[in-house]
Amino acid sequence: MNKQPLHIKFSHNYDALRMQEELNSCLKHEWPLHFKTSDFEGSWKSIALRSASGAMNDILAHPEINGYQDTPLLAKTPYIKSIIDSWKCDKEAVRLLSLAPGSRIKPHKDYGCAYKSGFFRIHVPLLTNEGVYFTIGDERLQLQEGECWYMDFSATHSVMNEGRSDRVHLIIDGIRNSWTDELFEQHGYRINDRQYDDNTKAGMIAELERMDTDVARAIIANLK
Repeated sequence: MNKQPLHIKFSHNYDALRMQEELNSCLKHEWPLHFKTSDFEGSWKSIALRSASGAMNDILAHPEINGYQDTPLLAKTPYIKSIIDSWKCDKEAVRLLSLAPGSRIKPHKDYGCAYKSGFFRIHVPLLTNEGVYFTIGDERLQLQEGECWYMDFSATHSVMNEGRSDRVHLIIDGIRNSWTDELFEQHGYRINDRQYDDNTKAGMIAELERMDTDVARAIIANLK
């Protein structure tokens, strides 16, 4: 059986200059270091547009928590908000992440962060340079400003910024639904929930039951 793609470059692009203009207002605030300090070397910082607490400095991704809220910063970024709203699905954390020159995100996996698991993560580069490389699986990619990408982060991935400027991405954590199914299918992702054998499905359901959230319960209902 052919494997699902580890990454998708969507056909639509966003206006990088408009995003960069709005980024300027975001840079006036404090950006905390990423919470997974063992996963990177150098400076990897973030600020939240949606968070579990509604605070800009709450940059944690909490898959076990219900009720993500827009932060005050989102109101100051109307174009970026329009991009987020164009994704017709429930969202969890939405953040801006900045990787400084000379910094690297070490090879690692993010468990459960794959479309087949019901959760997915979208990357939209606001700022980048020719020295930024994203590696997922055995592929080395360069994501350009304004592009829109899905990555299967349950696979091993890493990032290196060998350039002289910051790399800043908009990161949207979304919940799979019929609208996203159609979009992913249009870009080569094969939607077939019957591909799971009974043991795999049972394991997925057990993990979702441990999360005990409304979103997890909705995914369990679909799996059953």
